[in-house]
Amino acid sequence: MDPFLLNTFLILAGFVALYFGAEWLVKGASDIAIKIGISPLVVGLTVVALGTSAPELLVCLEANADNQPDVALGNIIGSNICNIALILGVAAVMRPIVIHRQIIRREMPILIVFTLVFIGMLWNGSVARFEGSLLFMGVLIYVVFSIMQSRKEQGQDDYGEFSAEEVALVKKSGAKMLILSIGYILAGLVVLKFGSEWLVHGGDYVARAMGIDEAIIALFLFAFGTSLPELATSIIAVRKGEGDIVTGNAIGSCIFNILAVIGVTAMVKPIAEGEIELLDKMVMLGATVGIFLFMWSKMRLSRIEGVILLACYAVYSVVRYNIG
Repeated sequence: MDPFLLNTFLILAGFVALYFGAEWLVKGASDIAIKIGISPLVVGLTVVALGTSAPELLVCLEANADNQPDVALGNIIGSNICNIALILGVAAVMRPIVIHRQIIRREMPILIVFTLVFIGMLWNGSVARFEGSLLFMGVLIYVVFSIMQSRKEQGQDDYGEFSAEEVALVKKSGAKMLILSIGYILAGLVVLKFGSEWLVHGGDYVARAMGIDEAIIALFLFAFGTSLPELATSIIAVRKGEGDIVTGNAIGSCIFNILAVIGVTAMVKPIAEGEIELLDKMVMLGATVGIFLFMWSKMRLSRIEGVILLACYAVYSVVRYNIG
């Protein structure tokens, strides 16, 4: 088979795998949230966010090991921009999203602070092993604190996104149901991993065959490819009305990208900055602050705000492509 057609097929197979992987991941995560008393929001911010950030981690580790640090940095910077502007934009256009107070009070301030810390670490042109270890310690503290707070603050309205029948059914189920839900999560993560790999590898070949610059590949193709699990998961969740998982997954993934992915990658090997532009870092910061203002203003993301996010992503893509 012609290599170009084969890689085009890989791209299509990647999309299919991401769709089904996201479906299983959301189902398993939602059921576990109800069964063991952790809110869907926190599951989205931890279990789902960590799982859908796995492709970014694999790409960053491989790229940095192959002396392509800009691919690693571009992947994370591009992924965070994509998570905020594209994923939340698409989700809001599909259905306006009500924002949980926890996102405004805790997750968004955490994301803004660590985005500034990440940019500050790059001020001298690299993220050192020591800095990576600090970021990784941050994600461990974040996960433990999120789960502990969820158990303390649990109330009668924690499962408002679900029907009373669904809650009653899952709560009455035994250990077999819990094991099945864990199986859905693991199967979803495995399928997401392979789907992202097929998409990125196939897309990389097609992009290079068409003469697209490597920096653009890192910031957009790789970032978009590794963010597709988040996009697929969010589309499935918004169709089911699980708004907590939509926002929790997108914002949680941004936090995990900086703390876990950059942290682990830098611990394995320091990440040296090369051709990443100041524009890219400022757009990432601007998108983070901008989405916080959108969320804070009315405690929801409207369709109009979703269109604005998508338009901003399109403008950034065109400008960045033109400046190379």
